Amino acid sequence: MRGWYRRTKVDQGEAARRARQAADDALAHKITVVHIASRHTYGAPRIHAELRRLGRRVNRKRVARVMRERDIRGVTRRKRRSLTRPDTKAKPAPDLIGRVFHAERPGTRLVGDIAYLPPRRAGSTSPASWTWPPARSSAMPRPTTTAPSSSSTLSTWPTAGAG
Repeated sequence: MRGWYRRTKVDQGEAARRARQAADDALAHKITVVHIASRHTYGAPRIHAELRRLGRRVNRKRVARVMRERDIRGVTRRKRRSLTRPDTKAKPAPDLIGRVFHAERPGTRLVGDIAYLPPRRAGSTSPASWTWPPARSSAMPRPTTTAPSSSSTLSTWPTAGAG
C-alpha cells in the first residue's frame, strides 16, 4: 500500500509539472506577441500591465521569470551623459602653499575648503545641524528701528555696558 501511495504522488507531481510547463509555454506565447507588438521595447512590468489590460491575470514575477527563461528582454534606458566636460586646455590652479598646511603661527597660511553643511533641524545642537552663516538665536537681541527724526541712526544695537 505504501508503494501505491508513492507512485500516485510521483505521478501527480509529474503531471503538475507538465501542466505548469504547458501554462508557461502558453504565457510565453502571449508575452512574445505583446513584446513584438511593442517593437521589442517592453520589459516585464509593461508586459505584465498589458496582459492585465487584455484580461489575463498573471503575477508580475511569473512574467519576469518566463521572460528570463526564454531570453526575452526589453530595451533598457541608457545612462545619462554628463553635460559638463572639463576643459582639457585649461591650466590647473597654482598650488600657492606647496601642499604644506601646517602654519608656524596663526594667520600665515589661510586655506579654505567648501564643505556641505546640512540645513539646521529644529531643536538640534549637533555640529551636523549647524548652518552657515550662523542663524540668529532667540537669545541674541534684534536691532530695533527708530524713526529718522528721533535719532540719526536707523538701528541701535545694545552694547555690552548697557543693561
